[in-house]
This record gives sequence, structure tokens and C-alpha cells, in this order.
Amino acid sequence: MSEGNGGPARRRPTIKDVAAAAGVSRGTVSRVLNGGHWVSPEARVAVEAAIESTGYSANHHARSLVTGRSNSIAFLLTEPQHLLFEDPNFSILLRGTAHELARRRMPLLLMVAGTRDEQRNVVDYVASGHVDGVLLISSHVGSTVVKSLHEQGIPTIACGIPIGFEHTVGYVAADDFEGARTMVRHLRERGRTRVATITGPMDTPGGRLRLDGYRAELGDAYDESLVAHGDYTRDGGSAAMTELLDRRPDLDAVFVASDLMAAGALVTLRAAGRSVPGDVAVGGFDDAGLAAALEPPLTTMHQPFDRISAEMVRLLLGVIEGDAPAAVTVPASLVVRAST
Repeated sequence: MSEGNGGPARRRPTIKDVAAAAGVSRGTVSRVLNGGHWVSPEARVAVEAAIESTGYSANHHARSLVTGRSNSIAFLLTEPQHLLFEDPNFSILLRGTAHELARRRMPLLLMVAGTRDEQRNVVDYVASGHVDGVLLISSHVGSTVVKSLHEQGIPTIACGIPIGFEHTVGYVAADDFEGARTMVRHLRERGRTRVATITGPMDTPGGRLRLDGYRAELGDAYDESLVAHGDYTRDGGSAAMTELLDRRPDLDAVFVASDLMAAGALVTLRAAGRSVPGDVAVGGFDDAGLAAALEPPLTTMHQPFDRISAEMVRLLLGVIEGDAPAAVTVPASLVVRAST
């Protein structure tokens, strides 16, 4: 068969061509294409360069017939759809996991399921074998999603501790507890004595553990009247800040459990005539890009999202290959800016 211009059709590159170009065996190429297990870093780099130079493209359909796998992964966000665009954490995690999987020639399927019906439909779809595993983002206590994925034996790695399933479902999490302690310590070292907090939702691991860290650092100085609960949204942070100012107008610092809520808190403080950090020092948690753009720029706890994404992908591919679920906790680091 010839091309329309009369020239010979270009032969599609094969694994054998990639192996020859990389100077490795076909088995090594196959292992790289299937996740890179038991492949040295040097061999992986050589194979990836050979794939690029030869223009090799795996026949995923043929491979799935042999392995019984789809060779794709789901990124499942169990939040309302608008938060995918409003909360920068989610888009950064999506970008990071997509990058990690692209290196392995695996597509990422984005799924957003904020309602019970949406979540039930997604679990049914996943259980039908359309993906090999799930990266579960933002799990809530009482959610049926984690339970259903676990009961059906679907390889799953959660972002954040899946409360109630922390011993049976693997996860990658920032150290929320120690991160909160570090921020509260920083605020007190700035001379602040009435440090309030705006928490995340109490049905999320970050909401609970960041409050626990705040409370632990204050010790006997902990005061329930300095605690207001938020929902990880800008409006929620604004409303919680209003509540705190009404209840404790003498507060001189606030640790906000997310940068998005901190953005709302700053608006409320400005409207109330409070200067930051003159009257009230403000600290956040995340450092996903928003913090540096706020006015004033926000002191916050930096979550290493690139590392979190990479670890989530690594652990999930291990579970798919039969490894036991594992957990990784990464430290959060203090980034000091003008708000404190």
C-alpha cells in the first residue's frame, strides 16, 4: 500500500526498534512502558529518549487485551465541579499527576463527582474496568466513595488521610498537624498573644488535623472562643473572619487552614478597618500560587504538591501491580511573607 503522494508508507516503529535505539532488551522497554518497575534510571532515560526519537506509540488496545487492563488512571475529585477551578490546589494536583503519568505513557481520566448520584455513577464506571486505579482527591468522613472503592477491590490512593480507612487504603498527605503547629508557633514568636483560627471542614483530614495542631501548640492557652469553622472556600473564610471579629474583637492573629479561606479573611479584615499585619497577623496553609498574589502577600505553609503528585502515582501503580497499600507523609514548610 502506498501513501496518497505515491511514496511508500512509513512503517510503524515497534518495541524492537525502540530497544535497538536505546541499546537495551525488548523486555526492558516493555517494563518501562508498563510503569518502569525493576528498571534502572539510566535505562529508563535511554528508553524514553528512544521512544521520542523513533516516534513509537504503544498499541494500548492490543496491550489491554493481553493484560486485562485499561492502562489508564482516574483522577477523582469528590467536590462540587466549581471547586476544580476555584481552588488552586486541585488544578495543581491534576497537572502534577498528569505529568507523572505522561512520563509512563498512561492517560489520566478526570472525574468530578460532588453529589451522591454522581459519586455512585463514577464508582460503577470505575468498577466496570474502564480504569486500572483511582487517585482519590478530597475524601470526606462518611463518604461512600472510599468504602465502595475499597469493598470492590479497586486500587486506590487518597490525597490526604482517608479517615476510617487509613489502615486499608493507601494515601499521600502533607503533615497537617506539624504544619499547623509551625504556623501557630511563628505567629506567637511575632509577639501575638490572641491567636485565632479558621478551620477547614471537620469531616476532612486537613480540617481536623490542622485544628489539632493549633490546639496542641497553644496548650493551656487554647480558647474555644478563638475558633471558627470554615469550608475551604473564599466566602467561607470571609464569613468565619466576621464571626471571629464579632466574638473576639481583641484578636491579634489568625491561622487560616487554607489560602483560599485566608483570601476571604483578608477582605473582611480590610472592610473592618483592621490592618494586616499591624492589627492582625494572618497565616495560611497551601502555597499553591494564590498566597503570593494576595495583598499583603500571605505567610503560609507550603505543601510540596509536585512531590505529593509523584508519590500518589508511584503508590497507585504499586498497588495495581499487587503491592500492599502504603502511606507517605511529607513535611510542610513555612514561607514567611508580609502578612505576618
